[in-house]
This record gives sequence, structure tokens and C-alpha cells, in this order.
Amino acid sequence: MAPWVVLAVVLALSVGAGAGAARGAEPWWNETQVYGTQANSGGSNGVFVGLTLIQSAAAKGAVCLDGSLPGYHLHRGFGSGANSWLVNLEGGGWCNDVSSCVFRKGSRRGSSNHMERQLQFTGIMSNRREENPDFYNWNRVKVRYCDGGSFTGDGSNAAAGLYFRGQRIWQAAMDDLMAQGMRYANQALLSGCSAGGVSTILHCDEFRGLFPSNTRVKCLADAGMFLDTVDVSGRREMRSFFSGIVRLQDSGRSLPRSCTSRMDKTSCFFPQNVLPNIQTPTFILNTAYDVWQLQQSVAPKAADPQGLWSKCRTNHAFCNSNQLQFLQGFRNQMLDAVRGFSASRQNGVFINSCFAHCQSERQDTWYANDSPRLGNRRIADAVGDWFFERGDAKYTDCAYPCDGTCHHLVFRGDH
Repeated sequence: MAPWVVLAVVLALSVGAGAGAARGAEPWWNETQVYGTQANSGGSNGVFVGLTLIQSAAAKGAVCLDGSLPGYHLHRGFGSGANSWLVNLEGGGWCNDVSSCVFRKGSRRGSSNHMERQLQFTGIMSNRREENPDFYNWNRVKVRYCDGGSFTGDGSNAAAGLYFRGQRIWQAAMDDLMAQGMRYANQALLSGCSAGGVSTILHCDEFRGLFPSNTRVKCLADAGMFLDTVDVSGRREMRSFFSGIVRLQDSGRSLPRSCTSRMDKTSCFFPQNVLPNIQTPTFILNTAYDVWQLQQSVAPKAADPQGLWSKCRTNHAFCNSNQLQFLQGFRNQMLDAVRGFSASRQNGVFINSCFAHCQSERQDTWYANDSPRLGNRRIADAVGDWFFERGDAKYTDCAYPCDGTCHHLVFRGDH
């Protein structure tokens, strides 16, 4: 077992069909912030950035689940980065039925009334050169996530007081940022982790379309490769869950037509089916043993009524040989899903064999002395090499337990 372990002390997960599977933001893991770890920002000294509500959004019907205004946090660039833009789409799970979305709208994941007024920018968002050497002086934006559908929905439920307006929020945020100066960008990067990683893949080519053809535009999806995989009981928990999102939020119209023209809408919510047709250069950052997927789609409680996976779910060190073999099969599916994509010269990959989830927004995994490495390159090094075309950026780890640089997530409880 690798020496670096991050203890996550907050875990409130309940995955099954219906509302129990997705109860908004709090019972579902808030991927970008809830690693209630012993160092909540991974040791960063990054700046705190205030929330800006998008005042023009209401007239466009671009509102959060509860009808409140959407928003973002913008920290201006300077020096050589004054005309460069990094737009990060916040993650934080989904809601897939009326009851889970009603629960969610009472939280920061469904209402700007509950959002933090300031967020600390860490990892790829940091404003410190020693923490983020390639992007520290860019204009850096975190677009808050309050629609529960990865910025894809376009509907409503009047009886429940719910607005599914993710696609409109995306457009309103981009319009506002373009007016704030992003239209003059000489280079731009769209990023996001977890549900934000899904959003990044689904909106990548749209983002490219905002800019002139001579602007360098690329996309970075962190921990967004949610696989259409069979769980330990032989069911497809994630497919059932995503199907609920697409139906409830009427997301189909917003999904990439390059996918929906050849596959059903639910399949096109899975990044693995969108990747083959993305035209914009994209970087996939993922672990081969994503702990969110281990807990929610590979071995969810609903698929494990006898609790045979309960210890393995919370700490990989407790996985027995049969369980590890099952997880090696999951790793193989992950590698298969990106094989064709990674063959393209314009794309980049960094898939390490860690039990983790989201590595670009935490300082300890993005860029620190003891950060995870592949080919002696930290994640920040690999992403920078790819974006600025300084060299090859295709890194795939050997199978667990060969990597001693991982920052594994270990949970205190399985609730």
C-alpha cells in the first residue's frame, strides 16, 4: 500500500433506485469539496474569490433548480495570462427524480441562496506560481453547479417548483464571461471534475465554437469517465441512474448530436460514447479505480445486500483477491474506453492506478513535491505539456498496487 493516504471523514452515500440514489447535494458526495480531509484544500494557500450572480440570466430562464440566479467566481488574470481563460465547471453529483431534486434545491447544489459567497481557488485554480506554474496568472473562473444535470437540462416541473435549466445556465454563463472579456482570449481551457468532468466532455465542442478558429481552445475532464458498467450484482446501476436524469430534465436536446444521431440519449450522457466524436483537443485525467464509481456504480449497497463489499468500498486495503480481480476488470474497461481517443495526437491522457476521485483541484495531487507521478511527471506537468504542446502527454499506469505515488482516499465510514 502506498504511503500517501487521504482520510475522508465525511461520507453520506445511499445509492439505489429513485430518490435514495441521488438525494441532491448533501447525501450524495460533493466531489469537489467534501473530501473532509485533514487538509481541506490539500495544503494550498490559494486566494478566496467572491461569488458573482449572473443578473441577465433570469430573463433567459437560466435559473437554478429553485429559480434563483446562477453564478460564478472569477479571479482576473494578469501579466502574460491577462488574455488567457480557464473556465472550470463545478461538480457535485446529480438528481434523477422529483424528490431528489426537491431535496437538492434546498442546498448549494440547487440554489444560489445557499452557495458559499467565497471559494478558495486551489490546484489548477490557484493564483500562486509555485502551486500552479502554467495557469496561475490566467483569468480563472469556477461556474457554480445548481441544475443537477451537468448543465444539460431544459425543462421544468411546476408542481414541484423545479427548474431544469442547465443548458440555459451554461449559455448564460458563457455569454456573461464573453462580455467580461473572454471574447478576446488568445487561449482558453474548459475544465471540470466529476459531474463537472461530464459537463466538460458534453460541452467541449460548444466551448470551442465560442472562439475564432485561431484561438487555442482545449478541454480537460477530471474524474468524468463514468462508465456504463455492470455492477457486482450484474445490473447496470449507473445506466438506470443516468436514464432518470435524461428523462426528468429533458437533457436529450442538449447532448452532442454527434452522439444522439447514432445512439440513444442515455448512452450519450456517458462520456465514453461522446469522446470518439469530440473535435476539440481534450485531456482525460482519471484514476483507474475511481472511488466514487467503486462506491456508487461498481459495488453500490443496493447490489451488495450482504455487505460483502462494505470494507472494500471504504478502504482498498481491505479488498480481497476476488474483489481486486473484479476491479482489475473495471480498470480494463476504463482503458478500453479511452484507447481510440488516446491514439489521436491532439489528445492527452493521465490514468493512474490510484483509489481516488478528482485530482486537478486539490493542491496535493495537482502540483506538490509529493504529488502522484507517471513517467516522473506530475499531473500539472502532464496537462501543461499537453496544452502548450511541449511534448507527449499520454500516461497510463500499470495495475494496482504498482504505483507508490498515489494519494489514496480512505473513508472512515460507509453510511
